[in-house]
Amino acid sequence: MEEKINQSEVRQFRTVFPGTINSNGSLFGGLTMKWMDETAYISATRFSRRELFTIRVEKIRFLKTIRPDTFVELIAKVESEETYRINVKVEIFEEDRYSGNREKAVDGIFIFGCRDENSKLGKIAEKE
Repeated sequence: MEEKINQSEVRQFRTVFPGTINSNGSLFGGLTMKWMDETAYISATRFSRRELFTIRVEKIRFLKTIRPDTFVELIAKVESEETYRINVKVEIFEEDRYSGNREKAVDGIFIFGCRDENSKLGKIAEKE
């Protein structure tokens, strides 16, 4: 199981361009959560190889402001698999383009499920 979890880790980098900034001069929160959901989805799918959908998002913490003209790294990793769900932790680190200084800016848990043949919540481990 540990190897399967490690193989499903996803890392994505993005640049915080002016078009992604809100009226407060920081990365727009809705876009931040979209990026997190996409990264978590890739990790959960690589882990399960199932057709998944987001069930719930828990405990998103915005720990610091993400400034324009920085890089962000999103890291998604499966935390656990249960009968009907997969829990994926996503962390975002802000990185200064020139100094390389990094700091955790956001984290949260994304929970995914899969549909069965009746379009209801199916068991994750049913597919062989």
